[in-house]
Amino acid sequence: MSTKKRISFVIPVFNEHDNINWHYQQLVKHFKKSSYIYEIIYIDDGSTDNSLELIQALAQADPQVKYVSFSRNFGKEAATSAGMRQATGDAVVMIDADGQHPIETVDKFIAEWQEGAEVVIGVRSSNTKEGSVKKYGSKVFYWLLEFIIEGDVVSGSTDFRLLDRVVVDEFNKLTEHNRITRGLIDWLGYKRAYVEFSAPARHSGKATYSFKKLLKLALHAFVSQTTKPLQFAGLLGFVVMFLSAAVSIFVIVEKYLLGDFLKLAITGTAILGLFISFLIGLVLICQWLLALYVESIHSETQNRPLYIVRDKKL
Repeated sequence: MSTKKRISFVIPVFNEHDNINWHYQQLVKHFKKSSYIYEIIYIDDGSTDNSLELIQALAQADPQVKYVSFSRNFGKEAATSAGMRQATGDAVVMIDADGQHPIETVDKFIAEWQEGAEVVIGVRSSNTKEGSVKKYGSKVFYWLLEFIIEGDVVSGSTDFRLLDRVVVDEFNKLTEHNRITRGLIDWLGYKRAYVEFSAPARHSGKATYSFKKLLKLALHAFVSQTTKPLQFAGLLGFVVMFLSAAVSIFVIVEKYLLGDFLKLAITGTAILGLFISFLIGLVLICQWLLALYVESIHSETQNRPLYIVRDKKL
C-alpha cells in the first residue's frame, strides 16, 4: 500500500474551453514526477460552451481526473465548496483554470505545508493587464474589510490556497448558503502561511467575473463576515443625539438665561431643528437596538460551530 500523501486540485470551471486542456497538461507535466499522488477535480459550474465535454474526455483518459457538473451556474463559491466535499487528498489546492494562478507556486504552498502550515494563502503582488477599476477597487475592498472585520486580512489574498485535510473537514461542516470561501477559511483559523505570487495574464478568453458580480461578492463578504454595519446606526445616533443635546443646552442658556448675551438671534425654527435632530438620534439608537436582535438572528442562522478543536487529550 502506498504511503505517499495525496494532493487534490479543486478547479472551478465556467466557460473555460480554451484553457482546460492547456491547464491540465501544464498541471500534469509539473507534478507527474512529484513525490505526491495527485487527483484533479473539475467543477463545471453550468458552462454553456463545450467545457464539460472536454472535462469528460480528460476523466475518461486519466483516472486521476474527476468531475462534478452543475445543472446550472451556481457561482464560484458553490463550485469550490462542491470540490472540497469531493476531495480526498491530505491537502487540497484551490486553483483556477485560466492560468492566472501559477502552477509552480503550488511547490511553495507544499513546502509551507510540510513546515507545518495548515492553511497556505496565495497573495497576489501584481496582476498583468489588470484594469484600473479592478486594481484600485480591490485595494479599497481590502482596506474596508480589514477595518470592519476582526482578525488579520492581508491585502491581495486570493482563493488560490492550500488547505490541510483537517481544515477541509471543518470547512465541509459549515452549512450557510451565502458563503465567501476565503472568509470562511479565515474564520476557521489554524496555522497560516502566506506566499506572494505575480498573476500572469489569462491564457485565453476573458474573465467571466463582471464588475456586478465582484460588487455582489464584496457585499456578501461584508454581510457574512461582520455585523459592524448594523452597529453603525447606533453609533451615529449617539453622536447626533449628543451634539443636538449639547447645542440645545447652549441655546437655552444663551437665549433664555443670559438674554441673548452673544447676540446670536437664534430663531424658533433653529430650536425646532435641534429638537428634530435630537429625535432623529433617538430613532437611530432604537434602530441599533433592533440591529442587536438582527445580529443575534444572523449569528444563529449561520449555524457555525461554537468552537473548533485542533487537538485534545482527555
